Amino acid sequence: MLAKSGHVPLVYFYRSCARADGDVFFDVARLKAALASALVSFYPLAGRLGVDDDGRLQVDCAEQGVPLLVAHSDHTVDEFSSFKPSPELRRLFVPCVGDSLSVVCAIQVTFLRCGGVALGAALHHAVVDGASTFHFFRTWSAFSSRGGASGAALELPCHDRTLLRARSPPAVHPKALSVFCPKLGPSELSGAVANEIFIISKDQVAALKRACTGGGGDLSTFCALGAHVWRCVVAARRLPPNATTCLVFPANVRGRLRPPIPDSYFGNGIIMLGATGKARDVASEEHLASIAGRIRGIISRMDDELVHSAIDYLELDLGGSSLPAKPAGSLPKTELRVVKWLDMTAYGADFGWGKPLVMHLAVQQRAGFVYLMDGVDGSVPILVSLEQAILNDFRRLLYANAAKL
Repeated sequence: MLAKSGHVPLVYFYRSCARADGDVFFDVARLKAALASALVSFYPLAGRLGVDDDGRLQVDCAEQGVPLLVAHSDHTVDEFSSFKPSPELRRLFVPCVGDSLSVVCAIQVTFLRCGGVALGAALHHAVVDGASTFHFFRTWSAFSSRGGASGAALELPCHDRTLLRARSPPAVHPKALSVFCPKLGPSELSGAVANEIFIISKDQVAALKRACTGGGGDLSTFCALGAHVWRCVVAARRLPPNATTCLVFPANVRGRLRPPIPDSYFGNGIIMLGATGKARDVASEEHLASIAGRIRGIISRMDDELVHSAIDYLELDLGGSSLPAKPAGSLPKTELRVVKWLDMTAYGADFGWGKPLVMHLAVQQRAGFVYLMDGVDGSVPILVSLEQAILNDFRRLLYANAAKL
């Protein structure tokens, strides 16, 4: 399936906790043993990415292993109290894979001066999507927290690649390309790019949903927040009123096929969908409900035929694909990519010493990306990567518009 190139840098922060039983906080030997147990089922993560004789991407599963680094730092958890993604966060806590694009997964455990731990990971997006990534972390942490006997209670990953195989012969429905977005926007040279996390409270989320539905009907958090963020970005960028702007988002296909494939399908079970509109309409407060409804309508059209058409399109268009290069440049200013990390239990990585304080990308160096994540008490942290020049305007619009609801 379609996924961006390169390694996704993740970081978890854990605060030290005292244990009366003398249990060693983030015992490395225990982590390694649990990782080895998890990799029995998640074996592609221990392989190496390459190409077969036909030029298609493949994972060579020959037990090459997952690099696990142990580091020590004079920093403390409190020094990163804002937990704002940055190049420094990646440099300090995420294992450096350098130009080794073939490594699928690498892990780094960094012990901090305060006694806390930063757990960093680099996972290749050509192999796994968000759902599979967090499935792996839940499994690894369960082996660590509950021991090897817990393995029988864990949901094993499904590696059956025939479930997302192209049809023979491939056939693309004429209407599929009005929803499916196979072509990513051309990269632009990046100026100064800023990463920030903004918190939308549970009450603000509820108010957005009411504004989008008139107080009646049901609307997902993604549709409401996606429309709101799109509106604020378009207004902050001051796009020409007649410019066509596009909101692109990865959509999980696992439950959309008939019959549905398992939620535990391991790999990339996503396709890119897109909604378009004129900048003047998207940026208008009066059109918020319409824009949210448009996003919901796009999602509702993702049925079995559309998913298979997308798979067949990729088969026809891509055929074989060489090892992907590192992504470069930012998205066009008319395009925004919103990634949903909601309902993925990303905070479920409890290795036996408590849940993480926070989990997110270590850095996103390309402008035009937004991540919606689960927060505490129903809040939604929004990680944005935008041009530095418009960040203040975006912040003002994000909260000012929400306050009017």
